[in-house]
Amino acid sequence: MRLWQPPRNAQETLDLEAKNLLAASAVTLYRHTTMDADPPRLSSQTLRVLGALMSSPGDELSGAQIGRTTKLATGTLYPILSRLERAGWVESRWEEGDPRILGRPRRRFYLITELGAKRATAAVDELQVAFGRLAWS
Repeated sequence: MRLWQPPRNAQETLDLEAKNLLAASAVTLYRHTTMDADPPRLSSQTLRVLGALMSSPGDELSGAQIGRTTKLATGTLYPILSRLERAGWVESRWEEGDPRILGRPRRRFYLITELGAKRATAAVDELQVAFGRLAWS
């Protein structure tokens, strides 16, 4: 059995670093997240975004259009759109074209999916049933 000895020259140092890098790269780490395992939380802001998308099903809306309709700040709007997209409720695509020719940044367009429309409708129906049972209604 050979005891560890420090490298004697620059080449041995490089060889040792290469071996360490190779050993480190052989280990593959997987990140498992459960964030998207459940459907997105239906906060009032999320319901506003879904409402904007449901108001024109089949039509793509830009993030700016959704923001104007919902009056949500971008720091609230885009994380919601991202969560809805990861859950499969919304699809998005970048506008085609060169920003230099367009004279502005490209837009990202969002479209509610069939799954998203079904789940949004079910959520609204569930809320209506719940509010129908309240004493003050």
